Amino acid sequence: MSLPPAIELALQAAGLVGTWSTDVEAAQSDLDSGAAALLAGDVSLAEQPLPLEIALQRTHPDDRDWVFDRIRRLRRTGGSFSAEFRVETATRQVKWVLNLGTLVSDETGRMRGRDCYIDTTSAHAKPFWQGGTTEQKSVIAPEALDPLIVASDCSIEAHEALVQLGDRTLIQASEMILWLLGRALARSMRASRLARPHRPI
Repeated sequence: MSLPPAIELALQAAGLVGTWSTDVEAAQSDLDSGAAALLAGDVSLAEQPLPLEIALQRTHPDDRDWVFDRIRRLRRTGGSFSAEFRVETATRQVKWVLNLGTLVSDETGRMRGRDCYIDTTSAHAKPFWQGGTTEQKSVIAPEALDPLIVASDCSIEAHEALVQLGDRTLIQASEMILWLLGRALARSMRASRLARPHRPI
């Protein structure tokens, strides 16, 4: 999607990496150039239908299994999705990415999804604890009363409705809200981690 320069700059400042869309029946995803460069490791793969293994081939080896498992389960059930995981670049640099999105059935019953990746590396100044617990692998916990979670769920639903409406101005506004909510969620999770007592490896 082509956005006005001012909006592009604001989204980059908020940590936007790129966007994705998925056709569940075809088991393929399309990435924009930013997402393709970081997540697939090859910008030339942008706007091409890719299997999950290629679209997310830069996922960190320690996160790959649980990330792929959650995505495959979501493709069976539909609904909203949020996960924060690590990506390993070609130069072995580790970055954190927050994946936000939702899968819904279109008017023909075909399940499709779209949304964004946000770079949350700056929220992880300290080394990642390699404990492998569920709480570290899920950005959105089940506590539905958390206002950030409620706001994110409502915003994802509103965004999907606006996509169907087709008003580009409203779609762009809802995308900015989602990206800013993603940053707020990442900060909240980081603060929660720092508040917990340190547990040795």
